[in-house]
Amino acid sequence: MTLSPAASRPATSMLIVLASAFALSQAFRTVGAMMATPLAQHFGLGAQALGLWAGTFHFMFGATQLAMGVSIDLYGVRRTVLTAFPLAIAGAVLCALAPSFHALLLGQAMIGIGCAPAFLACTVFIARHFEASRFTAMSGLAMSMSGLGILFTGTPLALLIEAASWRAGYACLAGFALLSWVFVFWRVHEPARAVPVPAAGRQSLGKAVRELLPLFAMPHTLGLLCFACVSYAAFITLRGLWLGPVLHDRHGLSLVNAGNVALVMTLAGIVSPVLFGRLDPGDARRGRWLMVCALVAAAMFALMACTHSLALDIGLPIVYGLLSGYSVLQYSYTRAAYPAAMTGRALSLLNMAIFLGVSLMQWTTGVAASWAGAHGVEAYRAVFLTITAMLVAGSTAFRLLPRSHGKAAAR
Repeated sequence: MTLSPAASRPATSMLIVLASAFALSQAFRTVGAMMATPLAQHFGLGAQALGLWAGTFHFMFGATQLAMGVSIDLYGVRRTVLTAFPLAIAGAVLCALAPSFHALLLGQAMIGIGCAPAFLACTVFIARHFEASRFTAMSGLAMSMSGLGILFTGTPLALLIEAASWRAGYACLAGFALLSWVFVFWRVHEPARAVPVPAAGRQSLGKAVRELLPLFAMPHTLGLLCFACVSYAAFITLRGLWLGPVLHDRHGLSLVNAGNVALVMTLAGIVSPVLFGRLDPGDARRGRWLMVCALVAAAMFALMACTHSLALDIGLPIVYGLLSGYSVLQYSYTRAAYPAAMTGRALSLLNMAIFLGVSLMQWTTGVAASWAGAHGVEAYRAVFLTITAMLVAGSTAFRLLPRSHGKAAAR
């Protein structure tokens, strides 16, 4: 069902409320850059444990995407968010009170599950209740609001941690999440659909899994998934985990100064998707752009690995923030690569690969940093070289495996 401009005003306000949950999801996703150092000091954690801590959120987030999509289909956006999001609130409270690292991991897992429907809820709500011509504009509104969550985990979170502790950061996010849940309960009431979905046509988890299988029969799916696992993961692994520690340990920056760098990188990352959306080269050249941008990013990480320059460790993340929007071209690539009847399933599979890839890269870089420490190699050199290798591997797989050529593949 689509709404007229006048009738869409209540839907717009409901979308803004749903986007507040999306913003909290983005905040939880990126707390690591400011929290990693104080957490390591408090619990005596090594780099591998930090990678596991950060990756747990993304693993649970990615692993439950399919189930959340089925829930939204069966029960609607409102009921799914209201049911799942309390897990994020409880998880944040558990993290704030965590007496041990294991309790912290459990809290991260709960947060990941609780936040899992946040992005999908906004996307489905827009598709159901706005005209197709407004999809891009309303998606942009939701994405812009979600950026507020990442901005919070820069300087504001650093100031809060320095003034109180990392526990205060989790407690603050738990309070914001509770407020968001209350607003969803109060303000979000989905308009009835013009054509209700019959019970026989409704989705189930088993049916959803079976519908993904035909995608793997298409030759270009594997290359796309290999690339999806590393493209966005590199940005989140730097911004959401290692940026703060590398600035603190390598160069002695305070938490607040590191937060300032994270803030500027985030602002660049918010602008970047808009720029790449306008610069979209079209179906024929989009795959080449994706590979080139990923390899440029790999070169940046290699440079950070091989130097210990404060200017580069501040400047390159900001430049990378401006480059990071290239990952949005994956969605256009995916839409053009599959028939219209398979687009929804293809995008769901893409999202799962993206977020499971973040979990894999964060865990892998933690393992690499621990190995480096045990063999007399600087930990952050190992981290950045690992990211470089994964970006090159993903891009190489994308290049060598069969690729889509746009509309021809869809036909």
